[in-house]
Amino acid sequence: MGWFRRITGRINGRIVTVAVHDVFMAALSFELAVWFRYQTYGKPQEFFFLWHGTATFTVVCALVFWRMGLYRGIWHYASLSDLIAIVKAVTLSILIYLPVMFILDRLEDFPRSAMILNWPLLVAFLMASRLLYRFSKDGNLRAVFERADDGLVPVLLIGAGDEAETFIRGLARDRLASYRVVGVVDHKRTRIGRDIRGVTVLGGLDEIEAVVEGLERKGRKPQRLIITWPKLDGAAIGRLLEQAESLGLSLSRMPRLTDFQSGEKGGEKGGTRLEIQPVQLEDLLGRPQQVLDRDAMRALISGRRVLITGAGGTIGAELARQIAAHAPAHVSLLDNGEHALYRIDLEFAESWPELSRRPILGDVRDTERLAVVFAQERPELVFHAAAFKHVPMVEDNPNEGVLTNVMGTANVARACQSADVRVMVQISTDKAVNPTSVMGASKRIAEMICQDLSLSSSNCRYVTVRFGNVLGSTGSVVPLFQRQLARGGPLTVTDPEVTRYFMTTREAVELVLQATATAPTGDEGGKIFVLDMGKPVRILDLARQMIRLAGLTPEVDIPIVFTGLRPGEKLYEELLHDGEAPQPTTLAGVNLAAPRVIDHELLGAQVEKLAAAARARDTAQTLAVIRHLVPEMLIGPDQPKAAKAVVQAE
Repeated sequence: MGWFRRITGRINGRIVTVAVHDVFMAALSFELAVWFRYQTYGKPQEFFFLWHGTATFTVVCALVFWRMGLYRGIWHYASLSDLIAIVKAVTLSILIYLPVMFILDRLEDFPRSAMILNWPLLVAFLMASRLLYRFSKDGNLRAVFERADDGLVPVLLIGAGDEAETFIRGLARDRLASYRVVGVVDHKRTRIGRDIRGVTVLGGLDEIEAVVEGLERKGRKPQRLIITWPKLDGAAIGRLLEQAESLGLSLSRMPRLTDFQSGEKGGEKGGTRLEIQPVQLEDLLGRPQQVLDRDAMRALISGRRVLITGAGGTIGAELARQIAAHAPAHVSLLDNGEHALYRIDLEFAESWPELSRRPILGDVRDTERLAVVFAQERPELVFHAAAFKHVPMVEDNPNEGVLTNVMGTANVARACQSADVRVMVQISTDKAVNPTSVMGASKRIAEMICQDLSLSSSNCRYVTVRFGNVLGSTGSVVPLFQRQLARGGPLTVTDPEVTRYFMTTREAVELVLQATATAPTGDEGGKIFVLDMGKPVRILDLARQMIRLAGLTPEVDIPIVFTGLRPGEKLYEELLHDGEAPQPTTLAGVNLAAPRVIDHELLGAQVEKLAAAARARDTAQTLAVIRHLVPEMLIGPDQPKAAKAVVQAE
């Protein structure tokens, strides 16, 4: 008997219990079907008068159920798949039983119609027990109607508002939907336990881990978290990304409501596919959407001739796009890079083919070229975005940085004054505040030039707008990280504590246009519009978030290497100098700052001196004049050797 004990010892006790239950239900359903048949038609009979038929049916069912794996199902996870398996097993049992009984006794005195009743009875008995058991564990039966092998990705929604309801409704309408919502978490405790279109709010935002574990115990673990609450801030999204990584889940966000509306009607095959979108870096910024006065922006641009310098760059190209949307009379796209200019001109040809435009190859350093361009294009609005902005590169080439950033700005500003341009907008940077680089100092001098003209010019309004880094701009850290990720790492960070301000290109340009469109208050002369950049972002955190967004684990899949600050770089950037007291404006997200203004005559003389040194490629003299014009320029261990030599000589 040792062999028998070894075999039975390997048999799971629960499987034996399930087998006994199912065999008993087979016998009970057969007896009830025969009893009911004789109670309603013919002479009533006692139970078990066809005991041999009951026994045979029970044996057949026991063998078929075992062969089809019916006993292996876990009742806690009973679902439509189990119902389908039960229907198949019962049908096969009856189809086998009838010929067996025919062979044994030719089916004499056997009520064949009883088998018609036996089929639904046995299916109901087997499934009812499983459903009752699952209901006792889960408290609801909604999950029963979700097939585990339906090919849909189980998802947990973050946010129980209108957007979640729209998402769930959209899935119900989309016959090709790829997702199945298994639950919702929300920031409002009062919503926990309530349903949205049959989907239960299972917990709060701080209970995601417990909710996921609970779903996993029920065999419904989500594979993805989907953000359906649009007001979730960047810090919270960052924490969600970390939680998703620790739980082995991916994080996405739902399409915007306009995506649903555009697909409401659908096509012949049942509508538009409902596809979620990956979380982007701009989502991690979590910056609230500013209320924009688009009517004022349209009034500024509509029907006017606009010139954009640096039109092929990140800011210049976005300026061109947003300006094109406000129906200008003509757009002049000026850039010294042929390929960049070709790309933005091609985009205009495809997106705004009816808009009058002209791509112009030219350099803002070239005063003669600018004179010809202004005479031919007759711009009313000028947006000056042309600049060298890569800090280490300008450190290595300070004269070229000065000629473009300082003299180029001076050339454009003077051309605007001569051509009676209504408004010139100068795009500046946070690196102009307490600069530690030639690039930052050159942009500060460019600000001073426009400030001076703003105070002295009567025919042209000069607007300077200062903001920080733009996500994804050419030469910035985000494209660098993306390139390093594509190569498999490592990601290089200069210092663990380095921070930067970030803003999306779209938001930066919208606020630039908003500031420009605002009616002058009379006291903005010489002042600088400073965009509210929110909180600075630690570059190390940004690197980790980008690795997580790629579905990888920081320091495990992709290493992070610290390389040290490069020449001209600071640990942190500032938007305002200590002497620039910010003043609020009527625009959300925009402040005014009043930097120190140098004497007009002195500024003009020093700028010409700087231009002469830069044209002569006299680096020492160039840096000496920069230092004179920008005395707050900081000298640190990261400052170029030439600049240090000039300071020591002084």
